[in-house]
Amino acid sequence: MLDAIRWDTDLIRRYDLSGPRYTSYPTAVQFTSQVGTFDLFHALRDSRKALRPLSLYVHVPFCANICYYCACNKVITKDRGRALPYLQRLEQEIQLIACHLDPAQKVEQLHFGGGTPTFLSHDELRQLMAHLRKHFNLLDDDSGDYGIEIDPREADWSTMGLLRELGFNRVSIGLQDLDPAVQRAVNRLQSLEETRAVIDAARTLQFRSINIDLIYGLPRQTPENFARTVEEVINLQPDRLSVFNYAHLPERFMPQRRINSADLPSPAQKLEMLQTTIEQLTQAGYRYIGMDHFALPDDELAIAQEESTLQRNFQGYTTHGHCDLIGLGVSAISQIGDLYCQNTSDLNLYKNTLASAQLATNRGLLCNADDRLRRAVIQQLICGFNLEFASIEKDFNIDFRGYFSELWPQLQEMANDGLIELDSERISVLPAGHLLVRSVCMVFDAYLEQQNRQRFSRVI
Repeated sequence: MLDAIRWDTDLIRRYDLSGPRYTSYPTAVQFTSQVGTFDLFHALRDSRKALRPLSLYVHVPFCANICYYCACNKVITKDRGRALPYLQRLEQEIQLIACHLDPAQKVEQLHFGGGTPTFLSHDELRQLMAHLRKHFNLLDDDSGDYGIEIDPREADWSTMGLLRELGFNRVSIGLQDLDPAVQRAVNRLQSLEETRAVIDAARTLQFRSINIDLIYGLPRQTPENFARTVEEVINLQPDRLSVFNYAHLPERFMPQRRINSADLPSPAQKLEMLQTTIEQLTQAGYRYIGMDHFALPDDELAIAQEESTLQRNFQGYTTHGHCDLIGLGVSAISQIGDLYCQNTSDLNLYKNTLASAQLATNRGLLCNADDRLRRAVIQQLICGFNLEFASIEKDFNIDFRGYFSELWPQLQEMANDGLIELDSERISVLPAGHLLVRSVCMVFDAYLEQQNRQRFSRVI
């Protein structure tokens, strides 16, 4: 994997399409209201019978300040008291879900996202974790992957100490950009010193992993000033880096309407930013995992990719794809066996539904045989850049070439263009195609032609 990426501008221009990020297949766009609480209970029962390990995602939607680029489900408020009624309903949901599972099912992975999880007070965080430990089998030996998203403006040494005490051993830090002009343009003023202080605390307290999020394509960014941000971040030596492409969709996300589109960098500048960032990170020893993610060679993601055990789910690349994922909180998504389901994104509806002792599941999807097959194909491509036909044929009792015969001309064209290598036994995504692996996956997406591509970000 050392030659993970080869930059090919012509190939990028040809295949830089709009499409899903494939944190699931089928994607959340396919979810319908036909899936509800009954389906969730049925899936939980199957999980309990199989004693499958668990991954918990907890959504905390509150933020004290709005970031104009943000497309997350969040509530902007200075009133810290708004968290308490939400937490009361969240604790109800935890109890309602947990009673359908077996106490022997270990929680291998836990992630708090948002919003800003550290919007919660120390007492609220303590109480929430105590409630989770009461109802789920959380590990006490620090062997689980227990992570939380951190806004350095909302955390200090005492916060980091509390999180470590509560069992968290991974942190993901939102940084986005260090240039003051860019920060003002997106309403997120955050100094390098604030970020460094949180990272120093995490290292001193022996957190196992530190991830930093960056975004390229923001207003007032230039290739030069973004390269300076990347250089500063490399000096912080995070274990992982996420370098996201900003998708400007003001018609869908209201906060983005506050961004002056005239301040956005051009497509050519965005490409230059990405190319320079890849060069900087590669020279600093980071491996390209795929889909905006980089990691040091000794990181679990890099090792899993080398060993062909890397997987992908709603939390991104993971080494815990074998777990049933339970989403807790407003808008949270679960993946339990072949069931995907999502809670309502409406905060008041979420609270009111749970107040009546009902779960807030309001849409989802149950995978059919074709979905399972294509999901396996996309997983192998997006996680390992390689697809062995024999393994798919064995697992699904099909003839690969026959089943996907109508796709062969598209695959052959990609092979002719140097995106992939295609023969009778496998598809290998070539180094020039690694940045464009989403485009390869899109060939196998049975739903894509029915969808509005404008719902999705571009590949690059």
